[in-house]
Amino acid sequence: MSRLLAAFTLLLSVALTILVTVICSVPIIIAGIFKLLLPLPAIWRAISKFANFMMYCWCEGLTVLLRLNPFLKWDVEGLEGLSKKNWYLLICNHRSWADIVILCVLFRHHIPMNKYFLKQQLAWVPFIGLACWALDMPFMKRYSRGYLLRHPERRGKDVETTRKSCEKFRVYPTTIVNFVEGSRFTPEKVLETRSAIQHLLPPKAAAIAMALSVLGPQFDKILNVTLCYPENTHSPFYDMLSGKMTRIVVRVSLIPIEEELHGDYVNDKVFKRRFQTWLNALWHEKDALLNSIMQKKKVGQ
Repeated sequence: MSRLLAAFTLLLSVALTILVTVICSVPIIIAGIFKLLLPLPAIWRAISKFANFMMYCWCEGLTVLLRLNPFLKWDVEGLEGLSKKNWYLLICNHRSWADIVILCVLFRHHIPMNKYFLKQQLAWVPFIGLACWALDMPFMKRYSRGYLLRHPERRGKDVETTRKSCEKFRVYPTTIVNFVEGSRFTPEKVLETRSAIQHLLPPKAAAIAMALSVLGPQFDKILNVTLCYPENTHSPFYDMLSGKMTRIVVRVSLIPIEEELHGDYVNDKVFKRRFQTWLNALWHEKDALLNSIMQKKKVGQ
């Protein structure tokens, strides 16, 4: 692709993304204000349904964005057996801002609208922050180990945020999405976290353990999603916007929610260790899968 065409595609993609985001987020924000002023269950349910529909429209707009790239190929496995009538806990590795776009576009016809666990900083992003608030998405504030030692009263605040948000999702089928690494993967963060995994950061279990605890048997399955951009590993989001992305690989597996995954993550240390061990093993399997995908890419070169 020529530099001129890439620059034009980038400008068009950014303009389209901003336009679609504004058009879809403004009605969601207005609906959220009404929901705040009129906290009646019937009104809350109707407004939530409307807000989810507008988010679906946003996903459709992002689909148009990806279709601007005629070179893009999807390699997807595991969408069979999904339903919009079910509750799902979706866990995924996190490589780029492109991940949110990919998940929204890929699953929009297969599962209920995604509800993301978001970093607190995103609350201040124009339009997006307020729209996510109106959609009841939980904002998580991460604290460093040093900060928690100085302010022990802040310990467990994210867990409480998770609990309150998940309570709101009992009413209608929902997909709760958590990037359990807590941050996007970079080589620098691998060194910082001393990760023993090649393609992933160490997984954090608290949020998904609490989600499973609050919603319990309401979840039908855990959706274990693995994302990979084998030919665009360095800057997937930029490559997506500029039309340089050539291949998206997605692998989806359904994990049954066994009784052993339910427990008191905050107060039961035995359960906490067992749950973290289970998640670590799952992450090692995901790393092996990513390594296999990348090796196939090298062989095909």
